[in-house]
Amino acid sequence: MLKRACVLTVLSLVSSATLRLFAAGDLLVYFGTYTDTTSQGIYVSRFNPATGALSKPELAAATPNPSFLALTPDARFLYAVNEVNAYGGKPSGSVSAFTLHKDTGLLTALNKQSTEGADPAHLSVDRDGRTLLVANYTGGSVASFPIAADGSLGPMISFVQHTGKSVNPDRQTAPHAHQILTDPRNQFVYVADLGLDKVMIYRFEGANHTITPAAPPSASVKAGSGPRHLTLDASGAHAYVINELACTITAFTRDPSNGSLTELQTISSLPPGVTPEKSYSTAEIVLAPSGKYLYGSNRGHDSISVYGVDSASGRLTFVANTKLPGKTPRGFAITPDGSYLFAAHQNSNSVAVFKIDKATGTLTATATSVTVGKPVDVKFVAP
Repeated sequence: MLKRACVLTVLSLVSSATLRLFAAGDLLVYFGTYTDTTSQGIYVSRFNPATGALSKPELAAATPNPSFLALTPDARFLYAVNEVNAYGGKPSGSVSAFTLHKDTGLLTALNKQSTEGADPAHLSVDRDGRTLLVANYTGGSVASFPIAADGSLGPMISFVQHTGKSVNPDRQTAPHAHQILTDPRNQFVYVADLGLDKVMIYRFEGANHTITPAAPPSASVKAGSGPRHLTLDASGAHAYVINELACTITAFTRDPSNGSLTELQTISSLPPGVTPEKSYSTAEIVLAPSGKYLYGSNRGHDSISVYGVDSASGRLTFVANTKLPGKTPRGFAITPDGSYLFAAHQNSNSVAVFKIDKATGTLTATATSVTVGKPVDVKFVAP
């Protein structure tokens, strides 16, 4: 037993030393994954923005199916959904809390909570870093949890079960909450529900960690679209929803007084002239830090489309489409300085790095990529 403990200690020191090899100004890069093949949980690399160097991923924490990750604003704590359909003897998933060690990049487990709904597919931390919000995909529900001073999660505070369906007989016979996030003022919570063809809108009370239906309680997209993920601009004046089933992006104007969304424009997530095929679907949507460009990923077509954003109207204009070197781009993320995009190829077990031209928004492939088992989500932390 002593020998095994010594070996584990040496391995930990080697891992930590590997992560320390890069220079000051590096970013920690965390990868959320599915653990049904080679992955064991959450992985971490170091990225040097000056040179484009990316270290080999190391296991930061072992945990089942940590597909999506979330950070507190100060990056002291990291949270992961455990996208499973059974936990604690119930048809539920769970969410895990970790302390993040910026010196090594490794994670220390704090605790877990049941999400009271199967297959939690997304989570986010509110703007104050005091509440964790979770969306249960198969469960078709959303929940909120208080974050304690030590980063651990308290018992669930709010739980809302969505009801209804839409027109797609294969994918929309029940609600499927796919993403959840707060607005820039921390007053409203938005949930993309693929099964309902709606973005659900909730009032958020950060002091008591509660979410309650707003008035109006939702905004609709075209029937059969399947809203998957959304993002809001920095001012909160506009929201953008990527629709999984229709391969479209819908732009909304937003009323900050009541959180309501009004459709402004719907355009294809694919390049001009390309018609969606049955094997195509969308995944992630991200605004550049500058707010000038919007990016959306297409699975099946295996590409990322770039759109220019009109700062006054919020309308989108197609700029370019970049084919990716891997299959099924699930999640992707842009570095805080807006210089690089990391694309996670779920079915190629790889993450590829692209350089962003900040003037045009276009992507250029680099020679940098790493192997990660079934990567889904990417998050950056400045040590």
